[in-house]
Order: sequence, then C-alpha cells, then structure tokens
Amino acid sequence: ILRRFSQVYRYIWFVSSVTAVSNVEKHFGELCQIFAAYVRKTARLRDKADLLVNEIYAYAATETPSLKLGLKNFADEFSKLQDYRQAEVERLEAKVVDPLKSYGTIVKIKRDDLKATLTAKNREAKQLSQLERTRQRNPSDRHIIVSFLFKCLLYGV
Repeated sequence: ILRRFSQVYRYIWFVSSVTAVSNVEKHFGELCQIFAAYVRKTARLRDKADLLVNEIYAYAATETPSLKLGLKNFADEFSKLQDYRQAEVERLEAKVVDPLKSYGTIVKIKRDDLKATLTAKNREAKQLSQLERTRQRNPSDRHIIVSFLFKCLLYGV
C-alpha cells in the first residue's frame, strides 16, 4: 500500500511539475515579448522627442530673442524629460527584460529534466512489468528473479 501511495504521489508531482513548467513557459514568454515591445516603443518615443527638441531649436533660431529664449528653455526641459525616458528604457532592459529572457533557458533545462524523469519512469515501469511476467512464468526460479532485480538495482531503476 505504501509503495502504491508513493507511485501516486510521484505521478501527481510529475503532472504538477509539467503543468507548472508549461505555464511558466507560456506566460513568461508572453511577458517577455510584451515588455520588450513596451521598451522598444518607449525608445521610439524618446527618439521622436529628440527630433522634436531639435526642431524646436531650429525654430528658435529664426525667432525674436524673447521667443528664442522661451523656446530654448522649453527644449532644454523637454530634453531633460527624455533623459529620464532613456534611463527608464535602460532600467527596464536591465531589470525586467533580461531576467525574463534568462527564464527561457531555465525552463528549457527544467523541461529536459522532466523528460529525463519521464523516460526513467517509463523504463522502470517496463522493467517492473518484465519482472512481474518473469515471476508469473517461473515463480519457483529465484535465480532469474534475483538476477533481474540485481540488474534493476545496478541500472538505477
């Protein structure tokens, strides 16, 4: 009964692990793509604002001194805002997008681990069914059963 409980527990653990890895793979991939798109759009907005600042400077050069001063002050302040936007882009890339990208590698490793676990589980089930068939065919031949058990223990099943 304890062995059966252990098998059920392992099966439940395996299914929940596969579900968790699949969820992470799906949702973290989506999050990474959306954050990367957000960062790209923010960077494009910063680039457009830089073009706007340059155009304001060009326009200020053609105007009267008082308007020129006002336009240049406005362009300077607007340029400072874009410096903050640049810092935001760099922070998002460093603290959000890059760590999310690293989860892709971790998820692949975990998925490979789960595949190896499933392969080992299937191999164990196959060997145990072979052992049970051997026991049913030759219940009195202990030598074959013990050698089979020894092979199972030797190969880590």
